[in-house]
Amino acid sequence: MPPTISIHDLQVVLVEPSRMQAALVSRMLEKLGLASLEVLTSGREALEGMSRKTPSLVISSLYLPDMAGTELVSAMRSDPALERVPFILISSETRPQVLDPVRQAGACSILPKPFDDAQLYRALGGAVDYLSPEVSLDGLEPERLRILLVDDSGVTRRHYRRMLEEQGVSDILEAEDGLEAVAMLADTMVDLVITDYNMPEMDGQQLVEYIRKQSWQSSVPILMVTSEHNQQRLAAVERAGVSAICDKPFEQKSIKRLLAEALAG
Repeated sequence: MPPTISIHDLQVVLVEPSRMQAALVSRMLEKLGLASLEVLTSGREALEGMSRKTPSLVISSLYLPDMAGTELVSAMRSDPALERVPFILISSETRPQVLDPVRQAGACSILPKPFDDAQLYRALGGAVDYLSPEVSLDGLEPERLRILLVDDSGVTRRHYRRMLEEQGVSDILEAEDGLEAVAMLADTMVDLVITDYNMPEMDGQQLVEYIRKQSWQSSVPILMVTSEHNQQRLAAVERAGVSAICDKPFEQKSIKRLLAEALAG
């Protein structure tokens, strides 16, 4: 079992070009009990520093002088040494097309500006949960589960795979879109499908509809993890028969509950 850690134990890199904002966040982190913090001002400086010493958490502003926070997290996820490091984005940005790459990369949290101590504490707690995951699903025998991940983002699939493996699940299949998932489901029995909503060829809603109406595995639990916020689209997915829907990003501690609810349902 991984060692239990706390907020105090986190070694945090804060990437923030604004001295005022960096000082504000630093004070908030210190108030919440953080003991180790390095403040950097650019994405390149952060990547160079992380190549020398891997932090346990990165907190970054969206707009940096040399790259966007989305580019920073993408660079981290493409580096085997940094792909497991939790990432928290701080931004006043609300446009989905700007924030979705961060969600797809498996960010622990996206903190809106301004944020308070409680919001920061919850985000730090998500990072702690990610670094100290529970490794069993009581009564569900995770080592016996076979789960199909369906998402057109390889970065997202790797993130979910890590989270599942840390819960004890080892039999994990992957599909890049709904059509590939349909082909797999035709001859491979699975215990759970975890799918994105927005995908090429066949989206998440179409996949749910196909499974419920045409697949020989029509009763398999389906969990949809999505950044989609259109209520009409989400309602249509619920009518199609999805077992549960949750937002991107979602916290490590949520995966046990979501898996348990989907499989029990």
